[in-house]
Amino acid sequence: MASLTLERHTYSSGGPVLIIAEIGTAHGGSLERAKDLVRAARDAGADSAKFQMVYADEILHPETGFVPLPGGSVSLYERFRSLELPVDFYREISLFCSDCGLSFLCTPFGIRSARELLTLHPPAIKIASPELNHLPLLREVSSYGVPLILSTGVSRLSDIERAIELTAGVPSRALLHCVTSYPAPETDYNLGTIDSLSRVFGLPSGVSDHSLDPVLVPALAASVGAVAIEKHICLSRSDPGLDDPVALPPGDFARMVVRVREAERDGEKETVERLSREFGRDRVEATLGTGVKALAPSERANYGRTNRSLHYLRAARAGKRISEDDVAILRTEKALSPGIGPEWMESVLGRVLARDVDNGAGVSWDDFMAR
Repeated sequence: MASLTLERHTYSSGGPVLIIAEIGTAHGGSLERAKDLVRAARDAGADSAKFQMVYADEILHPETGFVPLPGGSVSLYERFRSLELPVDFYREISLFCSDCGLSFLCTPFGIRSARELLTLHPPAIKIASPELNHLPLLREVSSYGVPLILSTGVSRLSDIERAIELTAGVPSRALLHCVTSYPAPETDYNLGTIDSLSRVFGLPSGVSDHSLDPVLVPALAASVGAVAIEKHICLSRSDPGLDDPVALPPGDFARMVVRVREAERDGEKETVERLSREFGRDRVEATLGTGVKALAPSERANYGRTNRSLHYLRAARAGKRISEDDVAILRTEKALSPGIGPEWMESVLGRVLARDVDNGAGVSWDDFMAR
């Protein structure tokens, strides 16, 4: 049976579900707030607290655009810049998680953050959905010998297959089925995909849930064999964190944990019947879906924008030969146009521009074709 080994515990279909409280960057750079969130995760019954190690330049171009938040529209790049913290911040949080009886998990977004994270000796490394096609990052973390948890939102089967091939040497891996939309409709979740992914790739599978309801997706996922459930936690949905509007406050997170453990105990048939009485059979069946992996309706427009592509780091004139300093593998996000995929980086380096290109523009093959 495929399983994920995390510290002293092994998680597999039919066993206890690993419940990950995704704190992300909800701490806003405050160590005390981070500790408050860890305590809230512990008290709510989570097994693990997960953070994000952010360096803006590893994720976005400065011209990526703005994001609406409760406090108003802000530059997404500058918001990430404000969340850059020294590795000692995460070291202290890692120790605090241990003191609280939780596993410390963290997501890197590039080579620098991955190498810094490695110095903390994490029990596993979580790769977020937009980085599933960040090929250099996957190669880097695969060399560590550390278990990997790979989210599969905004991806097709071919994207997942390539990521699995690149990480083949890793001793323990798991997949998290995901819908990359904030919030994601419960009925987009197609939770039958959890079993499909496990069967197709021979890896334990779970879910990273961005829906708003604390019960429907997590409980159904547990009943159909998820080995892990990841859900954002916040102190309040009115807080100013990037993900706080779609996160669960502590009371709702605790309710989720109770219902997940209930679903584990009772199994799929009884859980489906209970949830059908609570939410309606049509809604439950829609949430279970067909089990065929495909881009969900709410995330289709994000494909190519949320995940990685090649972007110019500065404006350049026709005739310039492209070097490593001129392009980067970034998320496109709000204002820019997507570029060609990261797999073409080596093919782009050394090519000569046939036309002028703008700062931040996605790299296109047309940029190198004389007319």
